[in-house]
Amino acid sequence: MISATELRQKLYTVLDEILATGIPVEVSRFGKVLRIVPAEGGKLSRLEAHDIGCADPEALVHLDWSKEWHPE
Repeated sequence: MISATELRQKLYTVLDEILATGIPVEVSRFGKVLRIVPAEGGKLSRLEAHDIGCADPEALVHLDWSKEWHPE
C-alpha cells in the first residue's frame, strides 16, 4: 500500500507497473483504501490455452507406483 503523496510522486511509474504486472495497487487516503486495477485483467488475460492431458482421470487414480516408491 502506498500513500496518496507517494502515488503523486510516482504516478506514471506506478501506472506502468500495474499495466505490466496486472497486480492492483492500494492507495491510502484519509484513512480509506482505494485500489487501482487494470480494466482488462492484466497478465492472466493474455495467457493462451494449451491442450494438456488427454487421459481419463480415473486411469490416473489407478496407476501402480509401487515400483517407483522406496520407503525410507
